Formats: sequence, C-alpha cells, structure tokens
Amino acid sequence: MTAPLSTVQVAVHTPSHSGVGDLLDYTSERPLAPGTLVRVPLGRRVVLGVVWVGDGAAAPGERALRPVAGVLDGIAPLDAPWRRLVAFAARYYQRSLGEVALSALPPQLRDLGPEQLARRLRRPARQAEPAITSDLIALSAEQESAQAEILSKPGPFLLFGSTGSGKTEVYLRCVQELLAQDANAQALVMVPEINLTPQLEERFTARFGAASVVSLHSGMTNPQRLKAWLAAHSGQARIVLGTRMAVFASLPGLRLIVVDEEHDPSYKQQEGARYSARDLAIWRGRAQGAKVILGSATPSLESWHASRPPTPDDPEGGRYQRLHMPSRIGSGAGAGELPRVRRVDMNHQPRRTVFSAPLLAALQERVERGEQSMILLNRRGYAPVLHCQDCGWKSDCPHCSAHQVFHKLDRTLRCHHCGFTVRVPRACPGCGSPDIVPIGRGTEQLEEQLGELLAAVRRPDGTPVRIARIDADTTRAKGALQSQLAQVHAGEVDVLVGTQMIAKGHDFRRITLVAAVQPDGALFSSDFRAPERLFALLMQAGGRAGRDAAYLAAQGTRCEMWVQTFHPQHGVFEALRLHDYPAFAAQQLKEREEAAMPPFAFQALVRADARTQEVAQGFLAAASHAAHAHGLPGLEQVTLYPAVPLTIQRVANVERAQMLLESSSRTALQRFLAHWQPVMQATRSQPEHKGLIRWLVDVDPLAI
Repeated sequence: MTAPLSTVQVAVHTPSHSGVGDLLDYTSERPLAPGTLVRVPLGRRVVLGVVWVGDGAAAPGERALRPVAGVLDGIAPLDAPWRRLVAFAARYYQRSLGEVALSALPPQLRDLGPEQLARRLRRPARQAEPAITSDLIALSAEQESAQAEILSKPGPFLLFGSTGSGKTEVYLRCVQELLAQDANAQALVMVPEINLTPQLEERFTARFGAASVVSLHSGMTNPQRLKAWLAAHSGQARIVLGTRMAVFASLPGLRLIVVDEEHDPSYKQQEGARYSARDLAIWRGRAQGAKVILGSATPSLESWHASRPPTPDDPEGGRYQRLHMPSRIGSGAGAGELPRVRRVDMNHQPRRTVFSAPLLAALQERVERGEQSMILLNRRGYAPVLHCQDCGWKSDCPHCSAHQVFHKLDRTLRCHHCGFTVRVPRACPGCGSPDIVPIGRGTEQLEEQLGELLAAVRRPDGTPVRIARIDADTTRAKGALQSQLAQVHAGEVDVLVGTQMIAKGHDFRRITLVAAVQPDGALFSSDFRAPERLFALLMQAGGRAGRDAAYLAAQGTRCEMWVQTFHPQHGVFEALRLHDYPAFAAQQLKEREEAAMPPFAFQALVRADARTQEVAQGFLAAASHAAHAHGLPGLEQVTLYPAVPLTIQRVANVERAQMLLESSSRTALQRFLAHWQPVMQATRSQPEHKGLIRWLVDVDPLAI
C-alpha cells in the first residue's frame, strides 16, 4: 500500500504583474518542512522553490497536482525569521512572495544538480573561531560612550559621527562583544557600494581572522556567492559583509546589524523588488531580536527625524536612539580637524573658467609640498553632448530621450542609459559641417585640462605632477578600482579626479585638499531630495581630507575644501561651511513638514512602460479611474496625482510614465495598494492597453 501524498505550497519566482498567485500547490511523497529548498515544475521548466506551507494532506478528489521534482537535501530549511522577513518585504513593497524569496537566494542554487550540490556540501568548511587580535587601539571618550550605549540598550541606534570620528572601530568593538557573549551569534555589516567592501573586509579579517568573515555582493562570481551564502546559512561564518542584497542573507544566529553610510541612496534597490535595505534592516532587527546600528556623518532626513530626542511638544521623540561622535580621531591643534570650507564666487571669475585662479594656486601649493588633492565632478565622460554650431544638431541617442555623452579617449558617443555606442562623426550628420564642438564638461575633460594647467608644476623631488581619474569608465576592468585606489594610498597620485565613487567611505590618508568644481546643478532640481543629496555628497567628499592627524601635524598644514559656485550664499553651502548638519537638517525638515513631504507623508510611484507614451499614460489613467470606481479601501486618505512622463521618458525605445500616490497614513497607503493590485491586473488585460510592456509599484521612492 503506497503512503498518502502530502501537499505543499511552494514560493517560486513569479513577478507580481504576471497574475500568478503567491504560492503554488504541489504533491510530495514525504512531508517537507517549511523553508525546505525544492525543485518544482513550472510550465515546461523545472525551477527552484521554497516550501512555504508543508505537510498538508491531499483532499480526496482534489484536482491533479504536479509532484515536487526534487529536494535539495543537505541544506537546512530556511528558518521562520527569514521567511517572515521575506513575507513582510513582499507585502510592503507590493511584490510577489516568490519573487522576493528567490531573488534573495544565490543564483547557482537554481542550476546545480543534486550531485554537484552534494560535492559542494562535502567540501570541508573552514573553522570559524574568531581570531580576535589583542593589540586594540585605545578608544576616544566619544567612542567608548557610544559603544557602552549600544551594548546596554536595545536601540535601534543612529550613530551620528563626523567623517574620521572612528565609527568603524565602534562597529568592530560591538561585533567583538556580541560574538564573545554567544558562541552562535552572527553579525551583518552592510556598506552601500561594492567598491567599499574590500577595505572593510580587510579590517574585519585583520581583527577576527579570515575564517570568520564572508562577503556577499553582486560583484562576486556565482560559486563565490553560493559558498558565502552556505557559510552564513550554516552558521560557520560569524560575520557577513555586504551590499543591500545582504539584508536577505540567511543568518540563523543574527545578533547585530550595522548599516554604514545609511543615508546612501544605493541602499534602495532600483530594479525588480524595489526595497530599501536600510528600512528592512530596522524591521529585521526588531523581528529577530538583533541590535541595529545606522551610521553616517550625514544621516538621511528620515533617520534623523526618527532619532529626534523628546521635547515638551513631542514627549515621545523618535523610535531610534541618537548617538553623537562630533570629534575626529586625533583632533587638536589643527590636526585631525574637519576641513576649512572655502567658497569661490564664480560670478567674479572670467567666463567659462573651469578652475579659478585661487583654487589653481592652492592645488599647485599642495603638489609642491608633496600632498594629495581630490577634485570632484559628478559627471563622467569628456562632455555631456556634442553640438553643431551651424545647424544646431546634438548627439542625441536614437533610442532614448537623452544625449549621447562624448568620450574623447576612445572617440565614442555613448548613451549612459541604454549603452548604445557609436564612433564620433567626422562631420555633422545633419548638415555636413566639420564644426562640431563639445558642450559642458565631464571628468575626462577635467583631467585633461588639469594636466595642461599644472604641466609646469613640480613635486618635491622635481618630477612632474601625477594626475589620475577614477570613475565608471576607468574602473570597468576587473580589479581596476582596487589597483587605482592602491596607487592613491601609496602616494603615487598627486591629484585625483573623479565622480561620487571617490567621495564615499575611502580612507585616504594624505589628501589635504578637496574641491567641488561644478556642484550647482543640484540646487534647483525639481526633486525635493536634491539639496539633501548634494549636502551629503559634499560633506562626504570633504571628509576625505585630513583623515591622518599625524600626517597633517608633520606637514604643518591644514586641510581645506574648496567649493566653486555661482550661489555662494545658498543655505547648503552656508551649512557646509559650518559643518552644521543639524542646522541643515532642521531647515530641510521644516520645509518638508510645511509641504507635507516625507518623512511627514508617505509616497508610492506606479510606473508604466509601453511602446508609446499614450499607452503608458492611458493605462495609469485607467487604473486611477478604476480605483475610484471601485471605492477601494484607504482611497479616502490617498491622493492620486495625474500620470506624467518620466524626466527621461524614453529609454531603449521604451516609453515610460509614472503616477505619484501620497498619503499622511502609511497604513492607508498600504491598504489601498494591496487592494489596487488586482484592479490594475484586470485593467492591463483590456484591449486598449495592448502596447503596455510592464507596470510596477515603487513604495517609498527616492527619486520622483
């Protein structure tokens, strides 16, 4: 007599707009625990899935279900806290359960057969006993106070520390204490970008030993990611370092989460399930009983508001505890202090001046003393556009409503949105004139001009100045970024030119001057978050200067930040001059509250991609009309604005439109979105929306 079959409900990767349900039913010859990894048939394919509900009895006469194709034996089921995290993320960000769950797993799990997986699991695991070094540096009073608060209170904590105040050392000590208290404890430390993981990994492995630390980020190969994920899932890895995707790592012993540079927009996923890793870290810490530290010198206004101290008018205050570390390590007598900010009024400079005379003189002085300088321009390429002065032709991308950027080094025009690349034409394609010129400047042109302006300058040993550029173009090759950063650290570069890649988190020890040459573009953006992002970028860039107090003292110099601007009295630059983030944040929050903007309101975007702009906007308008016609729950507290094209409305021949939703109640917005999803699905199936390619919901968007 054959044993009765069990039914299991399995999460598989189905996008929310596909109309397929969250969980699919299958039969199994044996009971399977929730969290078990399985292979199941889906259409003509066999795909990876996660058992969400297991051990159900098949009902008599139930429709024929397809059987589970295989079980990934040897991998322990994903635990209940992980499944709750995935379920919350799927619900809050309006995605399907399987899409979030399967995106969080290493890709190679989908491809390895049973024998290959068994071989992987048989490989001896490294012993992960933390090899903690004993020769620890002495903490400052501010660091000691912050550590004591974190270890003695539940949090979450916002560690508001100046650039160079030693936040990383506080992270290290807190990890060390919590791992020492519990032999099974694990810690997750997140950074915003891949290029910051190597230096962090170096510090953690030096402190805890290589066997205890693994990294998780999209720059790793699939075998590397699987190996690191298995080490974390099994508890062999005590410390996981990673980018935003690491927030979904399976960590059964999780006791501490650190989100470094928590303000960085890179923590918000911009494709697929558009989650915020920072916000999920807060939720996961609370749900799993783990402490959470958010660290930044320029916190996001949301986190700053959430960590506000109690006042008579607001006796409860915020949900987070704010810890302040205002002093740089080794500060005193000018050494280790934050850079002095000098503003250059470009209205008083000759037209089309790139480097003002005072800034050029300051750069020359630093080179001649053997010190390093950094120039920030957040635009790569040689020039944003080529232009014909006779007929007005511009180097527009044929597939996007954007210009192709001129790259002089390889003589190409390249679209930074769709990647379309062509050779630079010898003459204007419109009228045949040879008089086509670049307009605007990118880092490539800045590097070239700086080389010409400093050609006669000599270093202390009499050799010519050495200029290097770091941006997305110079770091494409594998290992290129690490190689270039190593040259800067070794003192082989005198002037470093780059985009925001060089402004974040890097511990440059010999840079004494930082200059922002064209920062005004963000001052008058239609995006209400633009001033916040600009202030954070400039503060972070300025923080690369003067990080080594002993070096500054030996040089007898003071670090500086130069800002060339046509609006020197703007509030952003005034707050920057004083290094006064609290004043800047107070002013911005006051404006946001008066305008009912986040964090005092809650937003979502619905975006539609279609063959034509009319179809994209038509779908959104029809979905809005249907929401009102159905009287959906929560609608009375939600404002639906009219559909509009995106700023760059066409990318890769796809037209894009969006609709903004706003509410004073997060709960009402969530309730409305949940009920609106099936209505939008039904709207999509109508014949007039045939040209619609896809639609998506972005909850808590960062860019509008």
